[in-house]
Amino acid sequence: MVFHDHHHRTFFKSVSWFIVGFAVSFFVLLYFTGNFNMSLIEASAIQALKFIFFYIHERVWNKSDFGQIVKDKHSK
Repeated sequence: MVFHDHHHRTFFKSVSWFIVGFAVSFFVLLYFTGNFNMSLIEASAIQALKFIFFYIHERVWNKSDFGQIVKDKHSK
């Protein structure tokens, strides 16, 4: 039995990564530019694109069995 992520799990993983990535991008941009508005716009645009591609990437990998091990429920 091989487990694959449902679309819901992939979506929420994408959302959580969006939040983390946005915060990192925003604060790095703010540090280097000192411009709050530009940092907010740039970080939003970057993370929106990354969100879409991360979701697609996860769905493609979910179709692969590469690196997945079948485990019995009762084995440790």
